[in-house]
This record gives sequence, structure tokens and C-alpha cells, in this order.
Amino acid sequence: MTVGLVTCGAVPELTSDDLRLVTELARRGIAAVTLLWDDRTVAWERLDAVVLRSCWDYHLRTREFVEWLGRIEISGARLWNPPPLVRRNLHKSYLRLLSGTGVPIPPTIWLDRGSRASLSELLTERAWSEAVIKPAVSASAHRTWHAQVADAPGLQPRLEAALADGDVLVQRFEPAIRERGEWSLVFFGGSFSHAVIKRPRSGDFRVQEEHGGSAEPAVALPDLVRQGQRILEEIEGPWLYARVDGVEKDGVFTLLELELIEPVLFFAHDALAASRFADALETLLDRP
Repeated sequence: MTVGLVTCGAVPELTSDDLRLVTELARRGIAAVTLLWDDRTVAWERLDAVVLRSCWDYHLRTREFVEWLGRIEISGARLWNPPPLVRRNLHKSYLRLLSGTGVPIPPTIWLDRGSRASLSELLTERAWSEAVIKPAVSASAHRTWHAQVADAPGLQPRLEAALADGDVLVQRFEPAIRERGEWSLVFFGGSFSHAVIKRPRSGDFRVQEEHGGSAEPAVALPDLVRQGQRILEEIEGPWLYARVDGVEKDGVFTLLELELIEPVLFFAHDALAASRFADALETLLDRP
């Protein structure tokens, strides 16, 4: 049995974290091959499964990536997560849909590409002292920035440049990110696996490692896990993996991102995480 682990040219050998999964699959007699998503020579349909991992340039080449998803479907290859789910997760409008089902998200202003808006007025009208501005199609905090209301006039050109490129979200900043950190709840095959707390470096708001952030193992209380599962009940299955990112305050989990495409899964932070992932994958492979 052979599984393709999909990455991109910037990470051709997978991450050190994902290499733990390669080791676990090999222990079960499953060969894992590392493949670039944009390699047109790959016969994807010959693989028993194709698993998206570190394809971290999809937000820079979205049209090409969507076309690749279409070719995967035509080929009959079994992609995890499935192409329809990946397409829906590409654009952060999924947060708007989840909010409509009762999932708490930060107060958000949705701006369409090419629209005109005053950042200063947006924040002043809502009495927001701080906000985070991000493209609707983005990954790893790419082109995501922080604004304080006092600095908003000087940042107006930055907002206009973002709107010239695509849809934009302006979200009220959640202070809990600095105060208590951001949770990542990791699920495999519909079941909770493990959790980490991510924190930004001093003076920043971004929790990603490439921006100086850090992550450490954490014990998620049952109610927090239930809230994560409640969010995932809104997702059409089956799916192999999901990472639910958010902040907790007074027992309420506020969703920041639902990562279904290429999230870091923090295998290194839980000794059994790679084994749980492999269990979930084997279960899906057994299905017709």
C-alpha cells in the first residue's frame, strides 16, 4: 500500500513534524512517498491515498491549485481531505457560514475586492481599539497585519492595496491571544487527538513559528473539546484531519480558523498523535 504525502517546492522533503508520520506509516507496512502538488508527471490515481500536507503555496497560486483539485477528481484519486471540502476551506467566507450556525467567531467586517472603505471609520464606528486585517485567501498569516485605531489613517493605503488584490476580513483583535494564547484542537477521523497552545512572541500578534511564535502541549478540558466537535459537526464528511484554532474566554471558545487543507498537526507534541492519524487513515482506506 502506498500513500502520497503532498507538499510544495518550498518544502520538498516534508517537515520534521510530518516525517514522524512517515515513520509510523512504515511501521504499519504503508509506504509514504513525498510528492509536489504541481508535479504533472505524477499518476495520482495509482496511489492508495493522497494526503495534503505542506502545500504551503496554494494561497499564492490559488487558481492553479483549484485546477489541480479538479484533475485529482477526474483521475479518481482518493484525496484527503476531499476536494469539495478543500475548496470550501480556501476562502475564509466559511467563517461567515459557520457563524450563521451559531459558532462564535470574532466580530468581523467582510470587504469585497475592489470596494472602498475607511479603516479609521470602520474601527471608530465599532469602538474597536485594535483589529487584525487579513486576505480572505491566505495561510500562515501571509499579508495579515495588526492595526490600532490611532494608527488607522496612516494604514489606509495598506488596506486599499489589500482590497485591490482580493476580498479582505477586518476582525476585532482578540486580546486572549496575547494573554492566554491560541488553542489548536487537532482531530483525526472525527475524533479528538490532542491540543497545543500557541503564543506570539513579545510585541507581536502572530502565533506561527515562522513569525517567532511558539507552541507547547496542552490539556484541553472536555467542554473545550466538545465545543470544537460542535464546530466540526457543521462540516460534511468524511474527512481525515481537522485543526480547530481559537481562543477561550469564560468557557466560550471563539473560532479563529478551521484548518482543513494543510495545517501543521503537531505530531511532535503528542507521542501517540502520528499513530492516531495512521489509524484514521487506515479506516478510510478500508472503505470502498
